Amino acid sequence: MTRTTMRRLAWIALAAGATLAAGAGWALSAPGGAPARPVVLELFQSQGCSSCPPANANLNALADRPEVLALSFGVTYWDQLGWKDTFATPANTDRQRAYARALGAQLGTPQMVIEGRQALVGVDARELDAALRRTRPAVDAAVSLSAGRVEIGAGQAPRAGADVWLARYDPLVRQVAIQRGENSGKTLPHRDVVVTLTRLGAWTGAPVSFAAPPPADPALRTAVLVQGKNGGPILGAARL
Repeated sequence: MTRTTMRRLAWIALAAGATLAAGAGWALSAPGGAPARPVVLELFQSQGCSSCPPANANLNALADRPEVLALSFGVTYWDQLGWKDTFATPANTDRQRAYARALGAQLGTPQMVIEGRQALVGVDARELDAALRRTRPAVDAAVSLSAGRVEIGAGQAPRAGADVWLARYDPLVRQVAIQRGENSGKTLPHRDVVVTLTRLGAWTGAPVSFAAPPPADPALRTAVLVQGKNGGPILGAARL
């Protein structure tokens, strides 16, 4: 048995017996009761992974909640199992690898990362709900996003600085018919799939502004993440 197979079986074992029931309603607030920015929830998945559909379903169920910014990233390293993920890119795989190094987490799918600070499998809706309830988003960087412009205010930046990322994602449900591999014969719904993730520049704690032209496809939505370098924590976020 190869190391890859052993790692994959370990992730499937973690997923076994997980509940898929939707979590109860909840809302987030910053200290003092002020409205908080949305919690950034990232799912790393592959359409060739048989244990990913429950995590996809959990992300889809959260996609419309105003207190959550849900983003789905397809990764490439299971493409050799017979089905090439239609949304996967090497850049998405690199992003997950950076998180694995930063968080000391195992690389595998499905994996959810909350605020760049915590990794979990994401197939157990109650575990996910509890983790999100415990989360208080950092507001080290105040992000203002309007048509054509991104403004980052003054704040407390890491010593190494931070990156400013512009994400374009698809809010619609995309049904993908899987023809080969572990999910052969299934049609899998995907939401909030990240189409592009572009680094706009750096944030060092001083106010900074970037141009953000509208997406080429008007159906896509836009989000901005201010994040510590090399898979560091999310310091600020906004969506348009």
